Amino acid sequence: MSRREKHNPEITPELMLRAYAAGIFPMAESHDAETVFWVDPRERGILPLNDFHVPKSLKKAIRKGVFDVRCNSAFAETLAECGRPTATRRDTWINPDIKRCVLELHRMGFAHSVECWQNDVLVGGLYGISLGAAFFGESMFSRATDASKVALVHLVAQLQLGGFRLLDTQFVTDHLARFGVIEIPAREYLILLEEALKYQAVFPAKTDSEAWEEALENTLNQ
Repeated sequence: MSRREKHNPEITPELMLRAYAAGIFPMAESHDAETVFWVDPRERGILPLNDFHVPKSLKKAIRKGVFDVRCNSAFAETLAECGRPTATRRDTWINPDIKRCVLELHRMGFAHSVECWQNDVLVGGLYGISLGAAFFGESMFSRATDASKVALVHLVAQLQLGGFRLLDTQFVTDHLARFGVIEIPAREYLILLEEALKYQAVFPAKTDSEAWEEALENTLNQ
């Protein structure tokens, strides 16, 4: 269950950051909705970074290098794909106001994407907001088998390498539960969030360094 409050005044990037720091996040009723509402879940989904599970078949795909994985190379395109309705996802919660603010947060250094490419075509990925040592996973998309899953594994490796302490998934889905996502009461989440905000993590930009390769292998072996 979640508490919702309608918000009609213009949403701003600064307002979004204050909301995330307070444990609240914005959503819209549809991709073309004119207003947003603030969500304050009574139960929160998180992915413990030290207890991440990668299915064996997915490990093989990652080690084979099925995708060229990049970070922040096509943030706007990734955001657009996440907000686009598809045959299996009739609508999304990412409306024009949210897109506008998230793009600005990316320019400010607070929003990041992990992207999966094949033959220089973007086929999957995810984006989220970073604040302190907390990362708020917002949305993902996939146009090829396992693309969004591979992006998630790389995200976890990035966060571990960068010193993040909290990965907030907002809700728990069957898809995320396979990786170890758990649901905790809001009061416990706020304690974890407050602790994470005391630190400043760094979202690594490159995925071709020795430190990155080691972080990815450590993530696969958890």
